Amino acid sequence: MSEVKVGTCGFQKSRKRHYEDLDAVEVQQTFYDPPSSERLKSWRNEAPKGFEFTVKAWMLLTHGYNKRLWRRLKRSVPGSPERYGGFRLTEENIYAWEETLAAAEALEARIIVVQTPPSFGPSAENAERIAGFFQAVDTRGYLVVWEPRGAWWSDRRLLYRVAKTSGLYIAGDVMRGRRPPIDQEILYARLHGLGGGEVNYRYKYSDEDLARLRDIVGNGGWSVAYVMFNNVHAYEDALRFKIMIRENTIK
Repeated sequence: MSEVKVGTCGFQKSRKRHYEDLDAVEVQQTFYDPPSSERLKSWRNEAPKGFEFTVKAWMLLTHGYNKRLWRRLKRSVPGSPERYGGFRLTEENIYAWEETLAAAEALEARIIVVQTPPSFGPSAENAERIAGFFQAVDTRGYLVVWEPRGAWWSDRRLLYRVAKTSGLYIAGDVMRGRRPPIDQEILYARLHGLGGGEVNYRYKYSDEDLARLRDIVGNGGWSVAYVMFNNVHAYEDALRFKIMIRENTIK
């Protein structure tokens, strides 16, 4: 089996318990309003050396102006709200990207997760925007993984081509069949529950679900697989999955 890092999207228990029991956490605070570098550095310093942080890119870059989401902001941001989002090559989006990079640096992260909303759908304009943005900005050696929500998955040829042109890795819910191209060296799985619509956060994975997930991860041929649970039972499901792959059996 590939090297597998099991974690959660966000802290559900104390940070200490996550550090002790799991391998990684995708920091969600950086999506809503990145904490100060000093605070993020303190998390890095309190965590064990082998524990990995990944960073979710700031919503200003990916989602743009959204009245509901922007209520989460505790700071004033420069420029015009209408010039944020959609990967347009504006000073505002570059500012949002630089803040994301600063968070990744403070956490000594390797991976930045870019999640786009369903409204950023598969079109020639959006393909050009995302490719143009990541060709223009400095990613400073970080691995940028893109989880597209919505209709991109119905045209995988376009999705994979845009990702390759943009220098991005594809992330997705592999339990829903959203897998990266076969030549992608890493897997970054974000698991949002089964059933319901595109996400079902209240879902609790069964032992049979986790055994299927183990087979998907084990047979993929990736050099490293990140398995990140993003449901209300994320901590418990991640811990059960970590035990399962360690013991290679269903409990």
